[in-house]
Amino acid sequence: MAVWAHTSIGDSPTTLSHYQTRGTQPERPLLKVKALNQTAVECSISIDSAPLVYGVFYATSFLDLYRSPHQVQSTSLSLSVTVDSDEQYLFLARVVSPFLGPPSDYAVVKMIPDERLPPRNLHRVRVGKTQALLKWQPPFDTPDGPLTYVIHVKDVIRKGERDYKLTTKNNTVEYLLRGLESGGRYSVSVRLRNMTKEASFTLNTVPLPAPEALKILTENDHVFLFWKSLAVQEKGFNESRGYEVHVFDSVTKQTAYLGNTTETYFRISSLLVGHNYTFSVQARCLLGGQLCGEPALLLYNQQTGSREASHRDNHSRDMASVVVPVLFLLVVVVGSGLVALYIRHRRLQNNFTAFANSHYNSRLGSAIFSSGDELGDDDEDAPMISGFSDDVPMVIA
Repeated sequence: MAVWAHTSIGDSPTTLSHYQTRGTQPERPLLKVKALNQTAVECSISIDSAPLVYGVFYATSFLDLYRSPHQVQSTSLSLSVTVDSDEQYLFLARVVSPFLGPPSDYAVVKMIPDERLPPRNLHRVRVGKTQALLKWQPPFDTPDGPLTYVIHVKDVIRKGERDYKLTTKNNTVEYLLRGLESGGRYSVSVRLRNMTKEASFTLNTVPLPAPEALKILTENDHVFLFWKSLAVQEKGFNESRGYEVHVFDSVTKQTAYLGNTTETYFRISSLLVGHNYTFSVQARCLLGGQLCGEPALLLYNQQTGSREASHRDNHSRDMASVVVPVLFLLVVVVGSGLVALYIRHRRLQNNFTAFANSHYNSRLGSAIFSSGDELGDDDEDAPMISGFSDDVPMVIA
């Protein structure tokens, strides 16, 4: 120890003092740990010394173990420690009284998982009309063996229930629910077999789509609605279910139910002059309107007639059916013309090259033009042009 006085004018000389405590330094203990259940750990300390006060320190990470660990003191070499949850813990032991001894090597213990807990993170990944993909995680990470899950599906609308079983040891579990009904509402729960705690959520499937190509045809005192059958785009749709038709009057602001049919057309009469109507066609609702399809809407103007609404669609389709072939033919004609011009250009280029090679001798530096008479006769009047060289461009007209 060092002692000195500190004043405003300076420090005094230092006095040193030495002191040695009595006794001997405790030995380093040997620690063994074992998980008894989900929350209890048995600690066994081995040390060659007289009975002392021992401290057992534990935490879930090295940082917490050396900064702010949980601590249990005991004079016994065997003690039981209770932890908070079923996680992985780090343990070490040391003598804490009468002197602080060196720490033991740390020991790792993984708690026994609690299979009574429900699955974690249960959610839906993808939902369709008749099936849904579920995903969840087991109650604990990296299970030692396969776990059997029970998937309970309750139909909230039809009041039916079904159970499915799945056995897997994966840390991420996926399950595809099949055989659902379009537009249905289901309560889904997942639990481990022979356990009561479960994870659950409510699932709504996608309803049937709206009928396509809804059109209207006007007659003298009535109109006809036409649409494409849902069985064309939905293989699971039964035509015996049929369709139902509604109308909304923009003047009275009321919606009326016109009826249902198993055909793909519907006759409507008793329309008032000067009223604008919005017709809707959908798959017939079941169970008191709880299972319905998406409606297809069509606006009908009584004054201008419905041909505007349907004619616009037909006109655009007719224009497309005319413009697309014309554009295709135009592209073909232009492409053919370009190919023909390219072939003609190559032919002229080849002919000119052959003509120049046959009438010009680059070695002699002269060009000879024959009149077409006998090639074997030595005609003094045969025209010859000489004096050209390779460095001077030659122009043949």
